[in-house]
Amino acid sequence: MSVARFIADQKTFWQVPVAVCCALVGVSVSWFYKWWPRAQAGGPPTKRAQRRAEVDAAVKTAFEAAGGLHGSPRLVHDLRDAGWEISEKTVAGSMRHQQLVARRIRRRNGLTRQDKTAPKFPDLLKRDFTAPTPNCRWVGDMTEIPTDHGKLYLATVIDLYSRRLLGAATGLHPDAQLACDAIKMAVATRGGRRAIWREDEAQRVIFHSDRGSTYTSKAFTKLCRTMGIRQSMGRVGSCFDNAAAEAFFSSLEWEVLSRHRFTDTRTAQGVVLDWCWGFYNHTRRHSSADMMSPINYEATALNREAA
Repeated sequence: MSVARFIADQKTFWQVPVAVCCALVGVSVSWFYKWWPRAQAGGPPTKRAQRRAEVDAAVKTAFEAAGGLHGSPRLVHDLRDAGWEISEKTVAGSMRHQQLVARRIRRRNGLTRQDKTAPKFPDLLKRDFTAPTPNCRWVGDMTEIPTDHGKLYLATVIDLYSRRLLGAATGLHPDAQLACDAIKMAVATRGGRRAIWREDEAQRVIFHSDRGSTYTSKAFTKLCRTMGIRQSMGRVGSCFDNAAAEAFFSSLEWEVLSRHRFTDTRTAQGVVLDWCWGFYNHTRRHSSADMMSPINYEATALNREAA
């Protein structure tokens, strides 16, 4: 109604033709003549306007409940779970109308430093980032988290079956010890070495990474052999060979790092790990996991098998 009144005021006080003003504000002339009587009388809004207001309120509530991190593809599933019959296009329009922005792009610097003298492992995934069962294919990588007093480094291990984060180790140095800590954490999450060990080497879990010196170091390769893990590596300079691990860091940057400025590494560690273990594993929906969170996807699969 305020738009209709604005158009009428331009005609009354400035002699701007209704058609010209409608074109400038992006509405049709028929829309103006439909709404102007209601604006004059102060009557109730139409059912369509009521529905739009209800949708906007629901979208904003769901957006805030997701910490402002879900865009329309994920938010539409949140609303459907809440009982709404709504399309992704409607959710996107409502977000655009309310200026609700879920992602802000920020780039990071690569940490890969190759040791040309260390032995390399073949690429066992060939850019196939799917897994039929848990503990079949894992991927991992490292990234840096800037703070006002130095950098914090994060090493990850992700199960491609559900995109569940199994290991997330933080440290002040991007070294082999950090990579080892992440693998140890992942093995512990899955129940220990006995739970993932396979007598047949061809059936053992694959861990795929880049060819950085941290993953070709003697300490890391020895740990993988001890745990019964086969190593796999992509080519040098090709981020697409480890795209699943890179996608995790992209989400971290868009959803956490672009929204915070950390004063020290301890603060950064708390915020990042809370997002990793809390929001990412339990709440964030993944297109590769039937738009469910990793934990819910694995629980649903277990229930199906039990049934």
